[in-house]
Amino acid sequence: MSSCASFSASILLTLALAVTAGAAPFETHIRPLLQKYCFDCHEGDQAEGGITLEAYREADAKTIDRAAWQKVLRQLEGRAMPPADAEQPTPDDLQSMIAWLKSEALQPDCSQGERPGRVTIRRLNREEYNNTVCDLLHVSVRPADDFPSDDIGFGFDTIGDVLTLPPVLLERYIDAADAVARAAIASTDIDVASTYTLPGGVLSSNGDLDREFTVDSDGDYALRVSVWGDQAGPEPPLMTIAVDGKQKRKLKVPNERSAPEEYEIRIRLPTGKHTVRITFHNDFYDAKAKKKKDRNLHVGGVTIVGPIGVLPTELPESHTRFFTQPIPIDADIHDQTDVFTKLIRPLASRAFRRRATEDEIEGLSLVFFGARDRGETVERATQMALAAMLVSPSFLFRIEASPPPGASRSLNDFEIASRLSYFLWSSMPDNDLFRAAVRGELRSPEQVVAQARRMLRDPKAVALARNFGGQWLGLRGLDEIDPDPTLFPSFDTDLRGAIRRETELFFEHVVREDRSILEFLDADYTFVNKRLARHYEIAGITGDVFQKVSLDPQRRGGLLGHASILTVTSNPTRTSPVKRGKWILENLFAAPPPEPPANVPELADDKSGQLTGTLRQRMEQHRSDPACATCHKLMDPIGFGLENYDAIGAWRTSDGDTEIDASGELPDGRGFRGPSELRSVLAQRKDEFRRCFIEKILTYGLGRGLEYYDACAVERIAAASAAADDRISVVIAEIVTSPAFRQIESGGGKQ
Repeated sequence: MSSCASFSASILLTLALAVTAGAAPFETHIRPLLQKYCFDCHEGDQAEGGITLEAYREADAKTIDRAAWQKVLRQLEGRAMPPADAEQPTPDDLQSMIAWLKSEALQPDCSQGERPGRVTIRRLNREEYNNTVCDLLHVSVRPADDFPSDDIGFGFDTIGDVLTLPPVLLERYIDAADAVARAAIASTDIDVASTYTLPGGVLSSNGDLDREFTVDSDGDYALRVSVWGDQAGPEPPLMTIAVDGKQKRKLKVPNERSAPEEYEIRIRLPTGKHTVRITFHNDFYDAKAKKKKDRNLHVGGVTIVGPIGVLPTELPESHTRFFTQPIPIDADIHDQTDVFTKLIRPLASRAFRRRATEDEIEGLSLVFFGARDRGETVERATQMALAAMLVSPSFLFRIEASPPPGASRSLNDFEIASRLSYFLWSSMPDNDLFRAAVRGELRSPEQVVAQARRMLRDPKAVALARNFGGQWLGLRGLDEIDPDPTLFPSFDTDLRGAIRRETELFFEHVVREDRSILEFLDADYTFVNKRLARHYEIAGITGDVFQKVSLDPQRRGGLLGHASILTVTSNPTRTSPVKRGKWILENLFAAPPPEPPANVPELADDKSGQLTGTLRQRMEQHRSDPACATCHKLMDPIGFGLENYDAIGAWRTSDGDTEIDASGELPDGRGFRGPSELRSVLAQRKDEFRRCFIEKILTYGLGRGLEYYDACAVERIAAASAAADDRISVVIAEIVTSPAFRQIESGGGKQ
């Protein structure tokens, strides 16, 4: 082998795992094939990349190296290995290796049942935090929008291993907890009282500035006067503040324009009209002074705050939900704390997603007691206790205790309830689910499935489309896509929103109507509004409301006709067959191509680079390099099958003066012409897609990457799905009743 591409080293390493003594078919047939086609480069001390085939064991293929064997299979099936300039296997030899991989190496050993695996303790990600505070306290604030972005693992932001807690996030949690508590509980504090400001003015000589205002109710008010002075002479400006003719304060104003000062007086006012008067007393002017000649008083404005100490007429829903009984202000503080304890207990249990312990309730009560003892109002003391609850690890983290080393355990009802709700809703359990956990009903698989089906019918299940679907399909990348406005002037904010909404509604429809997951590949319908219909050249659609429409199967169908997918897999100035092909292999068939070799430049976006001609011609020149061919022979044909869609997903028959050629041939010899035939070819790979979808949604729901032993669960779920017309409810039901979802093992188990 004269040129073994550097990226093939990892593939050959995995092939090396087949070398062992033991399995007769391997020793008598497969090992000689590896020796014939691979050992030239990978044998002995001088093996390419330092990789020698003799050092590996076939037994590991079924366990810790299963993922590597899957890559081997993809490379062989895609005719990507051995490299093009090496001796190629005969069809019989190739099929022998593929058959051995499928029937032996990649057949999981499920004789001991399914293993549950272990999930690292998970903090709430940003979307989960926002949804949880909304459902817990019925507030509309979204404080987590200002949190640092969550890290991504295995394609999702639900993975416990990457949801760390950096110091900056801890600071944001503290600020967010106070903001949420203030939004949830109305306060009598001055900070939340009504305010309005009267205009100011300039007093350049001794005199008065009068401003009238009206208050709607008797009460205590604060008047804040913002002032500064032009300093001249031996003393600063002298000012008095009077209300309704009565002087309330006399003071000097030493600050200047660059540092205005706000002076406050507290006063009780009856309902009706009032007058505030600002008087300037000590005007001064010295024409002979070199710099500061004139003393003046500047009034920036007068702000009326109040009434103070009075709750708003309309209280937040969260406030009335919490104070189901009043806390007696005139009672002993200990008695007040007793009432608060009764009020906080059910809320804390909901917040912690289990029964709150006595120590936790006592801690929150001590926060309330301490605040009241320092003179805080009942409402402010309650806010402080709620803020303490919202920074508790029991709120911020989904905690599941590990069993002893080497053991596993079933999750309790509250833990299962949390797994269900954050999987399907990206939020906390609702009252029905929480009560089911209290009654101990979630230990029954039938009850778990019943709850899951109820939850899928709930409007909150849109979270599954937006958070799982949005990450699986790459929709979040739409925010960073900026097509060239000169080349694509029709792409604007409305279109960006419409193409995202189309795919979300499509996913929601599959879930809500319990459709087949195979419709992701070949559905003959979609959802459009007027803006998107114009983009797709669909007539008869008016208005901004999205509606379900049938599609011309020659133009669009399934996800691959969605402009959202076609846009996120393009470059700003042109389509990218490579990105589109890679996206399909990775997201629909769990068959990502190998990483490109180092130091190979990307194809230029225009025709000014070293490679010339049409995009297809330049791509063909690019993959003529043996170092590039292995990857591109897998991706490019699929990507070119979508060339009838431009970089923002609009249909086209030409690219400039060049007629679009959307034909291609897959490595296995199957050919197609255009998106419709490509879609049909890909739909034949339903077994691969089914497993891919299950692996993706299982990873998202469990909050961890899949291990080799999860293949047993994937295969079982796939079989159940296929037997039930691939309805998505069946996939969900099989996941939520699996050992991986309902049990947990320690980190010290056998691997």
